[in-house]
Amino acid sequence: MKDYDLIDRFRNYLLGVRAYNETTASAYIADLREFANFLKNEELGSLQSVSTRVAKFYTSAISERFQPASVSRKLSTLRSFYHFLLEEELIDAHPFLEVKFPKKKKKLPRFVYPEDVEMLFEAIDLDTSRGQRDLALLETLYASGVRVSECVQLKTRDLSFEKRTLLVHGKGNKDRIIPMGERLSDTLRTYLFSARKNLMKKKDHPYLFVNLRGDPITARGVRHVLNELIKKAGSYHTITPHTLRHTFASHLLSRGADLRSVQEMLGHSHISSTQIYTQVSKEDLKTHYMNAHPRARKK
Repeated sequence: MKDYDLIDRFRNYLLGVRAYNETTASAYIADLREFANFLKNEELGSLQSVSTRVAKFYTSAISERFQPASVSRKLSTLRSFYHFLLEEELIDAHPFLEVKFPKKKKKLPRFVYPEDVEMLFEAIDLDTSRGQRDLALLETLYASGVRVSECVQLKTRDLSFEKRTLLVHGKGNKDRIIPMGERLSDTLRTYLFSARKNLMKKKDHPYLFVNLRGDPITARGVRHVLNELIKKAGSYHTITPHTLRHTFASHLLSRGADLRSVQEMLGHSHISSTQIYTQVSKEDLKTHYMNAHPRARKK
């Protein structure tokens, strides 16, 4: 089978069976095409004929060009691809099973302090429909910790004002329920029955957040909203939707929230993914101690 046919079949598998979104699937396919081009340029055969020796050669080649995190991602893609080929009985052996992933230093998630988030809220003009939309968007990201991909997929039916819950459709088609605080609930109610109607005009679709034309907002659109608020606030921080997700988790844990509860709200499959935020909380505590205690620093 031709390489492009294998790649198409894998893409359909990611979208149809694994239920990945278009962005995630495209990232996998980009890594796979890069490997296919490498095989072609080095005259090492096709995707179906790859041996363990070729797999190790490729790992060595990309390790010289990319950071450990990028190498790990590319290898993870190829492991998934060859698992797929094995299941489809298109190969007899997995060439990447013996390849070792590079060791990478765990970076602490970047977050901002409550006062920095408040600066963004204060920069919003609440007298306009756009401002009410921006408030609802920022409040949702910060108060629920949803990923930006999950945020733009929220539909009006996913809100329950009676139960004060938010139904989030996460990675791998896994749903989770996130509680809504009073402020988030009130903000979304005001946006839904006022600003959203004004922005939608005569358009009709179920998506909760919309752009200024009334169409469903995109992940890029959300980042643009944040960037505009940062400019208005005069903040020196780079704050992305993922920064707000990290901030959500670290602020909860630093104020005594249960680790398992935070794991559930973030939609992490493994507790180890959530535990890194406890380290952030310790760093936060250390910073406050060094700044506040009169004998913390040498004179």
